[in-house]
Amino acid sequence: MGLKAVFLNCTLKYPPDLSETRALIDRAVELFSETGIESEVIRITDYNIKFGRTFDMGGDDEWPGIYEIIRQSDIVVIGSPVSSGVRSSVAQLVIERLYGSYSYDSPESGHNPLYGKVAGVIISGEEDGAYNVAADTLFDLNCLGCIIPPNAGGDKQFYTNLTVGYMVRNLAWMANLLKESRTMQV
Repeated sequence: MGLKAVFLNCTLKYPPDLSETRALIDRAVELFSETGIESEVIRITDYNIKFGRTFDMGGDDEWPGIYEIIRQSDIVVIGSPVSSGVRSSVAQLVIERLYGSYSYDSPESGHNPLYGKVAGVIISGEEDGAYNVAADTLFDLNCLGCIIPPNAGGDKQFYTNLTVGYMVRNLAWMANLLKESRTMQV
């Protein structure tokens, strides 16, 4: 069974508008495909996701379905524009809902919700703050149980193809390493 990556596109744009964040995600999807990794892209604004730090907010909240896709993946990448120097409010919503999954996902194991997944970020936008957005988001993903390899971020700056390429190669390498170590355990 191959590896699967899920991209959580936290653009502030709604359908049918395209975003710079999606363009960077598409480049990473292309690079993952070249290494045999299947990708799924979820634009968060396409779904009804309620604000809060609870796993399931009830009613028409679509977060539990998205979380199940995240649980089935090996690699999680959050894509966010820089908005007023910080990550988008949509990315903040995703992080808060991920923290809400502590009560849902194996509370008896003691593992964090995303334990054993490899994570990265993609940052778009013209504003200062990309490094802070990457640092804050990667820190949160690490606290949620993800492994963060070196160069786990890609952005829209001059070296975009280079940094997205580094991110993809390092995420793929680490995810493969984890998958191999799980299959070797008795």
